[in-house]
Amino acid sequence: MAYKKLGRNSAQRKAMFRDLVTDLIINERIETTEAKAKELRPFVEKMITLGKRGDLHARRQAAAFVRKEAADTEETEQDALQKLFNDIAGRYEERQGGYTRIRKIGPRRGDNAPMVIIEFV
Repeated sequence: MAYKKLGRNSAQRKAMFRDLVTDLIINERIETTEAKAKELRPFVEKMITLGKRGDLHARRQAAAFVRKEAADTEETEQDALQKLFNDIAGRYEERQGGYTRIRKIGPRRGDNAPMVIIEFV
């Protein structure tokens, strides 16, 4: 599978996606660039699929990826995991994929980068 490097090495890219997934789970909507949102989508889909499975192994796999603390909030890993497994996974029990929506909101003021809102459907 091809992917965009987004100007980062692999460790930085993985850390960025872990942060974005955690923030999206907690806030259910984040604003980011279009390229990051498109690359983020498979990670979020995987976490929701793990949440739908709901067994101990799936919980541990999700815990290995979700951050301990969200970037801008006082939520912890436990809160993000609980929300993923209890609230978000139950919401998509019947859905077979396509859990996120990307809406374009226009260019960023500083560098004209295309900005989007990625949110749960």
